[in-house]
Amino acid sequence: MLSERAREILDYIRTFARERGYPPTIREIGEAFEIMSTNGVRHHLTSLEREGFIRRNAKISRGIDLLLHDDGPLPQLGGIPILGRVAAGEPILAETSFDESLKPGELFGDTQGLFALKVRGDSMIDAGILEGDFVIVRSQDRASSGDMIVALIGDEATVKYYRPRGTHLELEPANEKYKPILVGSDQEFRVLGIVKGVMRTVGR
Repeated sequence: MLSERAREILDYIRTFARERGYPPTIREIGEAFEIMSTNGVRHHLTSLEREGFIRRNAKISRGIDLLLHDDGPLPQLGGIPILGRVAAGEPILAETSFDESLKPGELFGDTQGLFALKVRGDSMIDAGILEGDFVIVRSQDRASSGDMIVALIGDEATVKYYRPRGTHLELEPANEKYKPILVGSDQEFRVLGIVKGVMRTVGR
């Protein structure tokens, strides 16, 4: 059972993510509710995580993932939720908002853990991904070299090939007009998932 304060914090996280496209930090939550101790904020986040409303990644500052919608689980209805847009050019600010859902039948098997992102930009055209397409992504935080991933660099999301290079990693486009994005060890980086497919409408 959630406390009233935990519910208020959950509402704040939802509103913050909807308006800005990314979740708040622990410090921002503390400032919003005048909670001086970060441990005080973590106590409420632990309650939310235990009840299945959020999932946390302690390795990054904005590592709060919303798992439940206002009226229960994020609607699947046998489909894949569209969570926003992702860059296929230079990275853009990640957006996280439930817009609608794709219903691809059984194309991708179990839809648990899948989500869709609408592509902006042309950096992946040689991989058959055009602006306006939907990439279907399986949520996971690990990738192998050569995987096409959706990555979060700081607060910016992009779709690229994953190429670890020892001291750094490269996010490689599929368009000769673009250079790889170099990610150093000092940058906040996160794999959001592996691209499993592309969906496209015609005549748009």
